[in-house]
Amino acid sequence: QVQLVESGGGSVQAGGSLTLSCAASGLPSRFRYRLYCMGWFRQAPGKEREGVATIYDGERTFLAESAKGRFTTSQDNAKKTLYLQMNNLKPEDTATYYCAAQWGSNCDETTDFRYWGQGTQVTVSS
Repeated sequence: QVQLVESGGGSVQAGGSLTLSCAASGLPSRFRYRLYCMGWFRQAPGKEREGVATIYDGERTFLAESAKGRFTTSQDNAKKTLYLQMNNLKPEDTATYYCAAQWGSNCDETTDFRYWGQGTQVTVSS
């Protein structure tokens, strides 16, 4: 059973930083973790879910305009863990953040992700 478990969310003041993690387990062993497209998405109350960043085989393949210069995504293949380092957080970054996984190199915010985590809440106060 595939599980993606996010952690690292919390409440911070504007200008602060958080690092989100997404630990993957149960992915079919015949597919190497590094060959999964991994993504971060977020959804704020009353808004549609939006892509934040995607990464494939260690290379970032998408980063939202709102995240440029502030967010960095990376992955540790040995730990099968995805990270989102968020700096200079703004109140508009307040949302539930989800990680997602889909096997294959077609990797950006439009990828049809099969596996999703339960989300972690990020709240940024002004």
